[in-house]
Amino acid sequence: MTPELDDVLAVTEDVWTALLGETAPLVPRGVPAGTPFDATGAWSAATTVSGGWPGVVTVELDETVARQLTARMLDLPADATGDGDIADAVGELVNMVGGNIKSLMPGPSVLSLPSVAAGRAAFASDVVEACRLDLLWQGAPLRVSVHVPA
Repeated sequence: MTPELDDVLAVTEDVWTALLGETAPLVPRGVPAGTPFDATGAWSAATTVSGGWPGVVTVELDETVARQLTARMLDLPADATGDGDIADAVGELVNMVGGNIKSLMPGPSVLSLPSVAAGRAAFASDVVEACRLDLLWQGAPLRVSVHVPA
């Protein structure tokens, strides 16, 4: 069983609004399947779901999006956010998205602590992409992916 793309979009939009309040909307963007996330200075985070439903939820963000997300979450100017702040904010984002996706799937399941990196997400060879959202926020790209065991 895999989450429906519409459910992943709804969860992502709800989390985005909860973290950022009234902001520019997330806009879907057409990206061919299998296309790697392409953003200069990308940040990525992953959390693993294990138990009744196994999966991996990842978020990849353009650096501009990551800095703006962090600034709004911490109520700081974007140029005052450091790498540690960004890592915390991106980790919180994937944790919230992953937790909400976990709640949609059969359980009981547990969510791992987030793993955050400056750069693109790397995926284990024993998982396959079940669904993927490619979005724009204020003109900059972000991606939410769900992977399941192969």
